[in-house]
Amino acid sequence: MRAYLKAVLVASTALVGAGAALGQSSSPFSSLFGRDSQADGPVTLDIRVAGNEEGLDDKIRATSLVAGALREDRTTGQDVLAAARGDYARILGLLYDEGYYDGAVNILLDGIEASEVAPLDAPQVVRRVTVNVDPGRIFRFSRAQITPVAPGSEIPSGYAVNEVAGTGTMRSAALSGVEGWRNYGHAKADVGAQEITADHDTRRVDSRIALEPGPAVSFGRMSVAGNSRLNERRLRKIAGFPQGQRFDPEELDTVRKRLRRSGVFSAITLQEAEVLNADNSMDVDLTVVEQKPRRIGAGFEISNTDGVLVSAYWMHRNLLGGGERLRVDAKVKDIGSQTSERDDEVTVRLDRPATLTPDTTAFVELETARMREEDYDEDTASLGVGLEHIFSDQLTASTELEYQYSRVFDANGQTDFNVLALPSEIIWDKREEPNNAKRGFYLSGDLTPFVGFGDTGSGAQLLGEGRVFRSFGEGDKFTLAGRARAGTILGSEIAETPRNYLFFSGGGGTVRGHPYQELGVNAIEGPEGGAIKTGGMSVANATAEIRYQVREKIGLVTFYDYGQVWTDGSFGGDTGSHAGAGVGVRYDTPVGPLRFDIAAPVSGDDDNGVQFYLGLGQAF
Repeated sequence: MRAYLKAVLVASTALVGAGAALGQSSSPFSSLFGRDSQADGPVTLDIRVAGNEEGLDDKIRATSLVAGALREDRTTGQDVLAAARGDYARILGLLYDEGYYDGAVNILLDGIEASEVAPLDAPQVVRRVTVNVDPGRIFRFSRAQITPVAPGSEIPSGYAVNEVAGTGTMRSAALSGVEGWRNYGHAKADVGAQEITADHDTRRVDSRIALEPGPAVSFGRMSVAGNSRLNERRLRKIAGFPQGQRFDPEELDTVRKRLRRSGVFSAITLQEAEVLNADNSMDVDLTVVEQKPRRIGAGFEISNTDGVLVSAYWMHRNLLGGGERLRVDAKVKDIGSQTSERDDEVTVRLDRPATLTPDTTAFVELETARMREEDYDEDTASLGVGLEHIFSDQLTASTELEYQYSRVFDANGQTDFNVLALPSEIIWDKREEPNNAKRGFYLSGDLTPFVGFGDTGSGAQLLGEGRVFRSFGEGDKFTLAGRARAGTILGSEIAETPRNYLFFSGGGGTVRGHPYQELGVNAIEGPEGGAIKTGGMSVANATAEIRYQVREKIGLVTFYDYGQVWTDGSFGGDTGSHAGAGVGVRYDTPVGPLRFDIAAPVSGDDDNGVQFYLGLGQAF
């Protein structure tokens, strides 16, 4: 017997129970359900697959409408009947996707075939749903042909002779073939014809897919709709639409990302024209929805020794009508600290996207800080002008020309620092989810050459950080997370180096279990032969975490932190170290996990005992 299946095989062509007619309007079996029985009590679902096909029952349960209804506690007779009638097509479609074309499905509601019950004759109560599936024999490809194929196309490896001939595999092959031609510049590529023949005697499928590449296409004009506040010339500069260039769907994705990064729009749609122009160029219609120009946000962190940290920001998008973004950040920390007074920081930054290139943002940044630490007081102000360039979704770089002035008060009295610096940073971020990463890595490198004026030295600060994440177990319940950070200062003496360039260790961001900036160095001579505590010229930190997802929203963490600080650059001179360890709880929220950590010192000079930390977001 031969059956000819054209295009996507339709589930309704297979057996559904005992030849049931799904559209019949009445049923003599409806009276067997006992409509007057009590409506309470559980409904059980039993899925039985003949032949013990491994994993098939789980896939059936995952696609079953009845299973979904029971999970949502929709258990009336009408709900169960409607779901069961829909399950025939869904389950048979699944069988076709898995390469079973002789399948039969029976769905019994308290022993009665669901397909034989008319919708208007639904029982009041259903106690037991039994799904019997006989998948039959599996079919394999005798031929798996797709032509013509564009260079670089990635046709699924499963679309090959002797592989399982699932309809899902054939669909994927056809879609991949079309995608390959679109990536090669043929925007109107499509499936021209396909012939799929299933031989039930030999259990073989002959599959032939013919693609129609169409002509090579270039980008035509882009029309704009929905924009009112953003200057259209600036919109086009931000979008960087590649008019006249060869068609590439990735270029459209890039246009979307650029417009989304601007923050001006809440929705962005790019629609390709149905018909090509006479020169085989293709116009694109851009429709945008503007969002509210202003936004505010806040964050916090609490430690039993370092006190409370509160941060907030206010942002104005499209400030001058050209996509400019003004953001004001304020941070107050060490509120109620046992080791220092309150610190205040304010940052004002103006960004202008699409400066020089569509992926380059120019910015002006003003920062002021009032720091009241245990061993010194510092007032700092800086003004910088810079550029940030986005090479890809994962790779960004920035550089800035910055002037900084700071005044420090310590046991030696007042010291002023003046520097002209060129802080530059590069970030390679391959985490799948930055707020709560389970796999991937993050690398950053900072280089800050600086020239001092007056008594301030000249040199360079180098700082690098790496983070790595790996998950395993069912549902990625276990995550191993590690972080390493190292930095040093070259060319300048410690007494001549701005204090905020020096390195400390300790606190929630470096070594938990120890107070904030607890570990520094005593290298600068103080009055009466003593020494003043400052940050060091070199630092190294390492953190290891084991994260376990207990439930959907609740996770547990164990961690170990280590830090070491040196008096000299290049990790030389006298050194000190400390370590801490502890456990934590995470509760997932829409804006990131809520974090609560308890840590104690493992080594180092600290008599503050156990530390508590409460904040939003993972430690790293």
